[in-house]
Amino acid sequence: MKHNTPSLTVDTVILLKNKLVLVKRKYSPFEGKFALPGGFVEIGESTEEAASREAFEETGLSIEILKLIGVYSDPERDPRRHTVSICYLAKGNGDLKSGSDADSVELFELDSIPELAFDHNKMINDAKSDINAVLYQMQKYDVS
Repeated sequence: MKHNTPSLTVDTVILLKNKLVLVKRKYSPFEGKFALPGGFVEIGESTEEAASREAFEETGLSIEILKLIGVYSDPERDPRRHTVSICYLAKGNGDLKSGSDADSVELFELDSIPELAFDHNKMINDAKSDINAVLYQMQKYDVS
């Protein structure tokens, strides 16, 4: 019996140079809007591996996952189909450059995040205290 289940995705709040990394979407849905780096988990891949792969493909960064932010499962969160997203908080390392399905990649201050695609503003809001704690540590030790 074949099961009809939601698709599994990952999204990552990446901190680099004391700012958040956002990608401008190249394709529909939400073409031209900023979003967290992320995408679909491939068969045989863990969600952590998918987060690292997607982050590198879209931003050129390697990441260190710090924490699980949450699981987002609203059936309406993606207009294409029912998707469930696992969202992580991570620190980025490397040179920022857009790739794959990202039109561009930019750094934003936490207090100047635009309206994002999908439910990504909610993910950032849910992680705000953790983001602030990591940003404080990054500034304190000047690690970026």
